[in-house]
Order: sequence, then structure tokens, then C-alpha cells
Amino acid sequence: MFKETLTTVYIASGQPEAQIIKGRLESEGIPAMLRYESAGLVYGLTIDGLGQVEIQVPSSLAQKAKEILAA
Repeated sequence: MFKETLTTVYIASGQPEAQIIKGRLESEGIPAMLRYESAGLVYGLTIDGLGQVEIQVPSSLAQKAKEILAA
């Protein structure tokens, strides 16, 4: 999907928040990918980082993505 290096621009506390952030970036034309530990998703755990979801974008768009999320 991505041929460029990915950069994490946001760390969400769970899947619902991550999906919202991903959708926001994609609505602005920035492709995004979610990276997470599968055990957190399967068991619904949100402790010790298991529920965290990293939102990643192509490195060339990272600054723009951060500006969008800060607004």
C-alpha cells in the first residue's frame, strides 16, 4: 500500500479513537494506516500499551497531518 517510510503522527487509546483520527486524515487526502498489538484488539485490553493504536502516515505528509490534528 505504502512505498514510503511511515511516521507515527498520533497514538490513540483504542480502536474507536484511532478510526476517527484515521478518517479525519483521510478526509483531508492523507492516507493513514493503523498499527497496533493484536492482543489488545482481541481481548479488549487497554493496559500497559496493549490498547494503544499508532496512526501512521507517509513521512512526507507527517507535518501536514500533525497540523491537521492540532487544529
